[in-house]
Amino acid sequence: MYKSYALFTSESVSEGHPDKLCDQIADAILDACLALDPYSHVACEVFATEEYVLIGGEITCRGKVDYEKIARGVIRDVGYTSPELGIGADTCRVEVRVKEQSPDIAMGVERENLLDNGAGDQGFVFGYATNESEGYMPLPISLAHKLVRTAAKLRKDGEFKEARPDMKSQVSIDYEDPQHPKIAKMLMSIQHNPGIDRAAFKKYVSENIMVPVARSFGLNTDFEILVNPTGNFEIGGPKGDTGLTGRKLVVDTYGGASRHGGGSFAGKDPTKVDRSAAYYARYIAKNLVAAGAADRLEVQLAYAIGVAEPFSIGLTTFHTKHYSDEDIYACIEKLFDARPGAILEQFSLRHPDFRYRDTTNYGSFGRPDLDVPWEKLDKVEAIKALLSGKKKLD
Repeated sequence: MYKSYALFTSESVSEGHPDKLCDQIADAILDACLALDPYSHVACEVFATEEYVLIGGEITCRGKVDYEKIARGVIRDVGYTSPELGIGADTCRVEVRVKEQSPDIAMGVERENLLDNGAGDQGFVFGYATNESEGYMPLPISLAHKLVRTAAKLRKDGEFKEARPDMKSQVSIDYEDPQHPKIAKMLMSIQHNPGIDRAAFKKYVSENIMVPVARSFGLNTDFEILVNPTGNFEIGGPKGDTGLTGRKLVVDTYGGASRHGGGSFAGKDPTKVDRSAAYYARYIAKNLVAAGAADRLEVQLAYAIGVAEPFSIGLTTFHTKHYSDEDIYACIEKLFDARPGAILEQFSLRHPDFRYRDTTNYGSFGRPDLDVPWEKLDKVEAIKALLSGKKKLD
């Protein structure tokens, strides 16, 4: 057993994981609603099990959306084309139980002036950033995401021939020397075809996925390797385990390195602060860390339903700050507008070309493959200017 008192572990899952399959269906429905009506209110929930999908929630849209067709399209895109693989896109039963949003909620959200829009619900969210990686994300979750993203691409490209859609990864990083972290362990559980050569399968995963991913981060390759530790993973997808929207909250955010408000992103339109404010909190934290305010930083935003101004704004720097809390907080007050309407406007979250489904897999943050507004570092110079006259702590 690898011994260290400074290990931190995160996991990720592929788009074929049953929970992520449900998240994708919910976000694909959201995209379809917003394409027809940018003022749609969507709170979509999806449940999947063997040969069955249930779509529910509250949706108000001025256009007509074919929920069943969208669900089958997502299932097919992921690679589930027969019941033997986990679920059949053309054979499964799809049931729809959707109703309109409560007018009591809607009346507090949409105002004549966008900037006066109230939050779609009460709640709180966290945004986090760290300078330990190029994307200002924790190393364990960044590596875990890249492992399953790489494996899924190899499968779709036809190179990883024995693999099926359902995959999970887990990475442990040793922070005993914080300036030189190293990989302690990598684990991948990958659904596969019957009758595989297990030794060859493990070798392929090690040589074509794990080692290249580690090298891409400039990290060690002498880590402990685990591949399908139960020995067999033929039965996967909704056939192997039920799926449900909103059960991969930590995978979607920071891999456990930051706290979480408990709200899911999947299937929620951007008036819901569980989603839009979480994006904005990340935007604040990332720009502050990139500007040198702290090495690690977490922002909490809290809201009251129907109220535009945040209920509270919190700040944590984990003893890594280079300026006082007061000076950092002043930057937030001066440069960032966390009202729900302002977030909608700044990030163009209702723009018809914006696809929420693109953000469903492999995390919403630190994505080198996506150009999303909350990852932009367009406030760094303004933050540096505000901090330039302040006393540096180190």
